Amino acid sequence: MHLPFDNGTFDAVVCQFGVMFFPEKSRAYSEARRVLRSGGVFIFNVWDRIAENEFADIVTQALQTLFPENPPQFLARTPHGYHDRAAIERDLAEGGFTNRAEFVTRDARSRAGSFHIPAIAYCQGTPLRNEIEGLKDSRLGQATEIAAEAIAQRFGYGAVDGKIQAHIITIET
Repeated sequence: MHLPFDNGTFDAVVCQFGVMFFPEKSRAYSEARRVLRSGGVFIFNVWDRIAENEFADIVTQALQTLFPENPPQFLARTPHGYHDRAAIERDLAEGGFTNRAEFVTRDARSRAGSFHIPAIAYCQGTPLRNEIEGLKDSRLGQATEIAAEAIAQRFGYGAVDGKIQAHIITIET
């Protein structure tokens, strides 16, 4: 939000899977724009909607069964909640970018040696953990096991392989 560099310092600014966490995206984009030289490029990526990212989607759905009245929605709301091209273009324009952004969508596979690994990673290794633990009836261990079982039901009880998808956005000054 406040880059400690002079105006026009860089040929490129790159942000890998971070912009969805910026509290004021257009302000952060303005900072990226400020430190780029004329003709510089800003490259960043964001996760696509949660339905295009199988493990995250399965974990989110599984947690709804454990916490039906107040399901944790961190994954859908934050890492997978900033995928709309129009919203991103609007925020870039508000941040001072005037050129048209290029959007490229890429899908890949996320692999793990066990169905437990993505469940532990999402439930215990991301800010989703804070949301689970912040619930009145926090059951982190049970939440992780329910997520693991849901992954196993979809992909099997051994190594797992799920689709992930993201957008790569490039814009020049």
